Amino acid sequence: MDPHLLRTFTAVARLRSFSAAARELGYTQSAVSQHIAALENDLGAVLLRRRPVTPTPVGARLLEHAEPLLLRLDAARADIARLTAEPAARLVVGAAPTALTGRLAAALAGLRRRQPLLDVTVRVLGRGAVVGGVTAGQLDAGLVDGAAAPGDPLNLAETAPPVALAVAEEPLAVALPAGHPLAGRAGLGLADLSEARWIDAPGTALPLARLRTVSGTEGFRAALRYDGADVRGLLALCAAGHGLAVLPAAALAGAPGVHAVPVAAPRLVHRTEILHATSPAEPVALLAAALRAAPPAPREANRPHTEPGDDTRAGAGA
Repeated sequence: MDPHLLRTFTAVARLRSFSAAARELGYTQSAVSQHIAALENDLGAVLLRRRPVTPTPVGARLLEHAEPLLLRLDAARADIARLTAEPAARLVVGAAPTALTGRLAAALAGLRRRQPLLDVTVRVLGRGAVVGGVTAGQLDAGLVDGAAAPGDPLNLAETAPPVALAVAEEPLAVALPAGHPLAGRAGLGLADLSEARWIDAPGTALPLARLRTVSGTEGFRAALRYDGADVRGLLALCAAGHGLAVLPAAALAGAPGVHAVPVAAPRLVHRTEILHATSPAEPVALLAAALRAAPPAPREANRPHTEPGDDTRAGAGA
């Protein structure tokens, strides 16, 4: 299969439009149609229904293979480029919204003092986009986060970058509107909140599907979905009573109208990891070292602070 044809196919399937795919890829609509026809001829199967534009069952199966294949091709190209490129004078870091903390800001400040001419860009992206961006070489490093048992690595995609290092493990808390009946509790068990009103905010808070998994409980139905990347926007919705959310306790500090109650059960932490290639450029290596050496965030009252284990893993996340 020609990778160029495969890229055109995934764009059309994702955008559900030949014309939109042509605009995104910089082709004419006629060229996009020719690419799809050539791929269908090569495979001997119809991949897309035309009106409306949707994948056929065969096309849906091809999509399952296509996206990881194309990501691997991008990763191979980026890996070769890193080995043959001149030493980097720039650093592009991707960070999930709740992974973008003062720890990263301080580490970047220290790095720029050591390399004042370094051109630094920080991109706030969804967790999946950070993983894919580092794998494909579009990001030099990435910060991702999520809930995990203390000392356990994050469960990343199979196509994750080869190196993932723990940066921090910090408490998780439930965001409640001020005046909520549970706001005075010393801690809350997630299973006891399964029937509460929740905001599904997968880009900024723990996704509700993840809450079901870690609590071993059904429920956690969304009263509202928030697709933004701004933590303050999510907390404003919590304060207004639209629902609860679980976030790192540090993200809730000082939020107006919101009370943070520590997650008491199950035993979880908010874990942050830095992702990069096996042989990172000097700025990436220095950034990773600075992040891992940074002092912990201020401890929340009555909550123990856990330090990350010294773990490195290859390939798929555990």
